Amino acid sequence: MSKILIVEDEESIAELEKDYLELSGFEVHIETNGETGLKEALEGDYDLILLDLMLPGVDGFEICKRVRKVKNTPILLVSAKKDDIDKIRGLGLGADDYVTKPFSPSELVARVKAHLARYERLIGSAVQENEIIEIRGIKIDKTARRVYVNGEEKQFTTKEFDLLTFLAQNPNRVFTKEELFREIWDMESVGDIATVTVHIKKIREKIEFDTAKPQYIETIWGVGYRFKV
Repeated sequence: MSKILIVEDEESIAELEKDYLELSGFEVHIETNGETGLKEALEGDYDLILLDLMLPGVDGFEICKRVRKVKNTPILLVSAKKDDIDKIRGLGLGADDYVTKPFSPSELVARVKAHLARYERLIGSAVQENEIIEIRGIKIDKTARRVYVNGEEKQFTTKEFDLLTFLAQNPNRVFTKEELFREIWDMESVGDIATVTVHIKKIREKIEFDTAKPQYIETIWGVGYRFKV
């Protein structure tokens, strides 16, 4: 459910806007003062802001300017001021639309829906889904570099994460320690391949129920390791 913040000092208008928006399935919060409205707009998690221009404390222009510096949340200005200069100023500060009082409540709802849909399309095209590997209770989020075991997040070092991810991406294939060292630490790294054994041990402590009987990373004696699925 989309959340909308109304910053409007005329309570009758604010309640009218709220009623129509709630009938359309939105969750609505009202602030009737510029200072509290600014605080709520900056700190709250809203999908759209309906903002009056003439407010006690801090006016709508200032709120719009301050919010736009830190958020891309759609802002619709609502005002009895009909001068083009006010519309130009408001839009220049980053507002997405300008509605003049008196207005049709159904038109306001239509504009709100249109701006929400547009914003969702914009952020949807900009945000790619995280690349996830899920195997028998283990979830590896490659994009965020986070690992969950049965829903509980586990902390991994960079090399532990890289090694686990590489093995999980190549299930049932046996890799020698030399191959894993080359893949994760690369040929230019200075170190002993024994570091692979140490990292496997640390990974098992985080993902295995019983490290003596590993269910995920198996040791293939005399050869190396494989991730079993």
